[in-house]
Amino acid sequence: MLKPIDTVAVIRDDRVAGAFPGEMHEGVAWWVAACFVVVSQARQMTVAHDGNPAAEAFHRRFCRGAINAQHFGCQVADLGQADEAQLIHAMAALGEVPGALLSTAGDGSRQTVTIRLYNAGGQPLTEETGLGKVRAMIATDRVPIPVNDQAKGRITARRDLLEDA
Repeated sequence: MLKPIDTVAVIRDDRVAGAFPGEMHEGVAWWVAACFVVVSQARQMTVAHDGNPAAEAFHRRFCRGAINAQHFGCQVADLGQADEAQLIHAMAALGEVPGALLSTAGDGSRQTVTIRLYNAGGQPLTEETGLGKVRAMIATDRVPIPVNDQAKGRITARRDLLEDA
């Protein structure tokens, strides 16, 4: 694994969170997304961010990781900037699909980036409902990779889903 992280420190308390730069780097978002797709067996997912430039960078990597997870061919509905309520609404509108919200807190030089994962019912992922499996996959360097180009998913901008929220 290139640039390993302390998975116990970063993936805990029902979220993935760490100081950036420092505890986390953008590659973590790719790893979390690919593992989340496999754990949830998602063929489709909805992803949003809070508009902060750091969250946007992690968001882009998250979306790419989600479409490159093994053979799932996950279709990512990219909401762009949205809040949790809008994300949950979009997840339901797409037929109760899993989702993720990436956000930041802190000053410009050192921020905390947070990735919250949601199951298809709109509930935050917990240790028992999949986050522990995501952490274990990353900790043991079992991040899924695509099996071939035909298995790759696609990212589609879906700002239209926010109009009804």
